[in-house]
Parts: sequence; structure tokens; C-alpha cells
Amino acid sequence: MTATDARPVLVVDFGAQYAQLIARRVREASVYSEIVPHTITAEEVRAKDPLGIVLSGGPSSVYEPGSPDLDPGILQLGLPVFGICYGFQVMAQQLGGEVAKTGNREYGSTAVTLAEGDSSLLGGQPAAQTTWMSHGDSVVRAPEGFEVLASSEGTPVAAFASDERKLYGVQWHPEVKHSEHGQQVLENFLHRAAGIPADWNSGNVIAEQVARIREQVGAGRVICGLSGGVDSAVAAAIVHEAVGDQLTCIFVDHGLLRQGEREQVENDFVASTGVRLVTVDAVDQFLDALAGVSDPEEKRKIIGREFIRTFERAAEALVLEARAEGGEAVKFLVQGTLYPDVVESGGGSGTANIKSHHNVGGLPEDLQFELVEPLRTLFKDEVRAIGRELGLPEVIVGRQPFPGPGLGIRIVGEVTRDRLEILRQADAIARAELSLAGLDGEIWQCPVVLLADVRSVGVQGDGRTYGHPIVLRPVSSEDAMTADWTRLPYEVLARISNRITNEVREVNRVVLDVTSKPPGTIEWE
Repeated sequence: MTATDARPVLVVDFGAQYAQLIARRVREASVYSEIVPHTITAEEVRAKDPLGIVLSGGPSSVYEPGSPDLDPGILQLGLPVFGICYGFQVMAQQLGGEVAKTGNREYGSTAVTLAEGDSSLLGGQPAAQTTWMSHGDSVVRAPEGFEVLASSEGTPVAAFASDERKLYGVQWHPEVKHSEHGQQVLENFLHRAAGIPADWNSGNVIAEQVARIREQVGAGRVICGLSGGVDSAVAAAIVHEAVGDQLTCIFVDHGLLRQGEREQVENDFVASTGVRLVTVDAVDQFLDALAGVSDPEEKRKIIGREFIRTFERAAEALVLEARAEGGEAVKFLVQGTLYPDVVESGGGSGTANIKSHHNVGGLPEDLQFELVEPLRTLFKDEVRAIGRELGLPEVIVGRQPFPGPGLGIRIVGEVTRDRLEILRQADAIARAELSLAGLDGEIWQCPVVLLADVRSVGVQGDGRTYGHPIVLRPVSSEDAMTADWTRLPYEVLARISNRITNEVREVNRVVLDVTSKPPGTIEWE
């Protein structure tokens, strides 16, 4: 079963913080999912031929004027439907139940008690369990014909079901890990209640995409901008699997990479794929353009502008090369667009012109290429799984998220060659120690920041020093929309600090950022 051939479970988004997370959890249950807006009509749902529907939570109250609503016809289609939080309340209201402001708000960890008896939705679970709630309104009366499956201290109807109509709902958030049996609830709905088989796997996407790319590209030539990150590497690997030497990858070394990253692309990636790679050494160009600039937004604009210019020149050179050889023209551009990119941009336009995108920095629209986007139905964890199946090295597939402007926005202050080298050394030490401690899988990423415009007094070698502080920013996250600082073991932090202050001569202090997101962002700039 492949992504676009699979009948989906539709996740109806009511403005939820966790809509993408719900979709991911459905896929973890080996069922393909797609996110759709709450404005979708019953006819549009019918046209998508889904296997089921999940209604997400949302920040609104069902009583607020203009609050997100659902086409009532959707609940009459005979499809299995599972409502979560706000989606649960919308279902209750539309089906004749009662939702009220009881004054008993429940936020965070909440104990619920399951009703006696087995149920297709909550069967096989302990009668008392901890869930994660976030609501002010409550369902106080279930719709007629529905069985109440659970309650909490503040919510008399915390879950309900109608097996006859295949309609179900819970007040809590089963998609978050804080709900003890949340994934089991989702899987019970999908497999037991809705009867959906567990036959979708992200690995199945490879064969489908290879066939689609061959059909799209034909004998044409393809270019891809490699960043060294997971998305562009896996996208390039799939395209190379499909069309081989018709693909040329362009890697721009702007001098803002971390230690060893150019070598990873030029050696490890090329060795594992056999792709043709053109490396553009633009270090001097970028550093000259950044000279004297400290404002973070200005730095981002400069880096983006210079990348566009550099990539454009390299692409034009390949176009001219193809013309000179008299072969097929360069007609296609690979982008590592992921499903979250598609959702956040409103579903994607399908345009054949270059779109502004983090992998290629937003190229000019007069560079006419048709886009090849083999990852646009996938989440990041699924992309990593495909990369491993394609044989890409773990150092690339397991790479933590890294900003497009690179170390340029992890230096607070002017970007210089010397400061980049200081940060590269400190970053390499932090990454090495985290890997040695086996913590790579526990953190989303760990930005290492150089406070270049700050100096602090220190004592090293019986002498007074006036060096730079380094900030460690380890964070845990599901999707980078929210994040919390990772509680690393003290002994690991101590080793990182000792090594950096001993081995990086210009640094005499290491500090830990313990701010969540919000209020802080993951990156400092």
C-alpha cells in the first residue's frame, strides 16, 4: 500500500496545536492519514473516499460566535468518526448531546475512570488512568443512543461511543505522550472500531515514487540543491534511484556549516548513492557579504540572497552544459518538501515555477523548472526511515534539524572566520559527547551558541582571561512548534563544559539555556 494509492483517514483540523501530531500517530498505527481543514464539505469528504475521520481539538469554545464548525453532513456519511477534545464537543452538540460551561476547567494531567464493561474504543485498558486534558467546556449529556465510556472529576461524559453508527469521542488528547494509553485508544478506533487494516508503511513510498518520478522526468535532466540535511539528501537519493545520472546535485559551501559537514556530503553521501555532485566553494563570498553585520534578520537576508545568487549561477552553468552537449535540457528541480510544509502553506499550489522553500532559499521565478517533490506526503520521521532503507549513512539520516542560515545565526554578533572556527570546535565537542552518552535519540536538537559580543572574566592556567561564553540549548520536541529544555545528566554537561573550556582557547564559560518554547524560540536568532 503506497501513500497516494492508500485510502486515507482524514484528520479534520479545528485549529489544533496537535493536528499534525494526530496525523503522525495515525501513521504510526500503519494507517495513511491526511490533514484537511474544518471547512471541508461532506461532498469533498466523499470524493476523498476516506476509511475514517478524526476530528482534532482546537482552542475555541463551541459556543463562541464564529467558532469552527463541521458540515453536519459529514457525520451522516456512515464513516467511522473519532472526535478529540473540541472535535468531541462538536460531535456531541451536532448529534443532540449537551455541551456546557460547568466551571470545572481541566488542564494538564487529569485522572479518568472508565465505565464497567468492555468497549471497542477503550477495551483492554485499566479502569483508572491518567490523561492529558485542555478544556473549559464539558459534555454533560451524551447524544441519545451513545454509551458513556469514561468520566473525570470535572467531566461527567469524558468519552462516548455508538458502535452501531461507528461514532466515538474522548475529551482528552490521546495523541500526546502524557496520556498513558493514548496510542492504544487511537489504534482501538482505527483497527477495532473502524476495522481499518494496518497495511500502510512509509517504506512502501519508495517504489511508488521511483515509478512516478520516471514518468514525470522521462529523459530530462534534474538538479537538486543539497544542504547536507535529511530532507534534501533523502529526496535526492530517491530521485537518483529513479533516474540515475540524469540527476546532478549542487552543494553550496557557504562557510557556515558545522565541522565535517562538507565532507559528509562530498564523501559519505556520494559514496552511498553514486550521485553526481557539483560543489560550489562560496565561503569568501558569504563572509565578505556578512562583514560588519550583527542584526540577526539582516544576516538571514544576506545569507538567503547570496545563496540564491550562488545556486542560480550553478544551475545556469548546468543548463549551458546540457545545451553544449546537445542532450536533454535541464527541466526539473528536486525539493525536499515535507508534508508539514504542504499543510502549513495551505496545501501547496502545484506550480511549476520555483517556490520559496527552505531547501533552496527561494529562487527567482524566471528560473523555470518543474518541481519534483518525492517527500511531500511524509513527516520527518518517515523520511528518516526511507533514508535508512535507501542505505544513506546514519550520520546524514540521523542528523538533527539545522537552520538554513547555519552557524551564521548561532553567533550572536558579527560573523567572522575566527568566530565560526570557535563555534565549530565547541559544537563538535557537544555533539560528540551527546553521541557518546547515547542521548542523540532523546533530544530534538542541541544548538550551540557563541555570544560573540559578550566577554566574561575567567581564570585559566593561573592567569586572568577575558573570553567568550558558549550557550548549550538542548531541547526536546515533537514538531518544533513547542519545545522544552532537555534535562541532560549533570555528568554529561560537566564533560561538555570541561572539554570546551579546555580545548577551545577563546572560551572560558559554558552556560545552559533552560527556557521552554514558548516563551523562547529554539534558536537564539
